[in-house]
Amino acid sequence: MKNSVKRLSFSSFSVRSAAIATLAATGIAFGGGSAVAQTATAPAPAAQSTLTQSHIDVAREVVTLSGMARTFDGLLPTFGDQVRQTFITRPEISADLNAVLDQLKPELEEKKADILNNAARILASRLNEETLVQVRDFFRSTAGQQYVATQPLVLDDLFAALNTWIGDVSSFIVTRVREELRKRGHEL
Repeated sequence: MKNSVKRLSFSSFSVRSAAIATLAATGIAFGGGSAVAQTATAPAPAAQSTLTQSHIDVAREVVTLSGMARTFDGLLPTFGDQVRQTFITRPEISADLNAVLDQLKPELEEKKADILNNAARILASRLNEETLVQVRDFFRSTAGQQYVATQPLVLDDLFAALNTWIGDVSSFIVTRVREELRKRGHEL
């Protein structure tokens, strides 16, 4: 008999929000904007096979110093919460479930190290080592540390503004579609 393992769905809003925050923080940290707009000034990406250990190491420092890594910290408790939700109909196992989740924390930290290493490799593949050293030096500076400290506040404000903007654009487009369709003889 084949062993089947129920795969948990981590598509909840909170996981997606954390992932979006990671991407937003990365965009803010590295200037944001479209790839087209940045093409002219962006350094040539390094080929994956040419990455040196020192290149990856400095990229990992940037991942940590820039605040990207703290987003992954926030994801780990979310996974535990998702597991608890999956077994909510089994209150008799809640104490053991919590103990098991606590026991798994060191293994989860190893999993976090995996994504940090992947983030470092991805970053190193996009920016050459010299540029990453400059970015790292910025994040080590007082200004860089203040920038990182304000990122969560900026992202909170940005997400609030984004929610307002989404509502405004949604209303705008519905209104404009109705107007244009009315001109064509359709009433909605």
